[in-house]
Amino acid sequence: MPKMKTDRGAAARFKVTATGKIMRRQANRSHLLEKKSSKRTRRLGKEVQVSAGDRRQVRRLLGI
Repeated sequence: MPKMKTDRGAAARFKVTATGKIMRRQANRSHLLEKKSSKRTRRLGKEVQVSAGDRRQVRRLLGI
């Protein structure tokens, strides 16, 4: 059986913390920022955990 290959697109988008949490970037931070409040853009700049429903698929793509 050949080795499992890591999905490189997923590897670029997700990071695994030392405790095993899978983190992702938030949407709506790339453009049209003038109309969004500073409070909102600061909040969107932080990484968040992948939702429970997506965790299994992301782990499979990352090979963990």
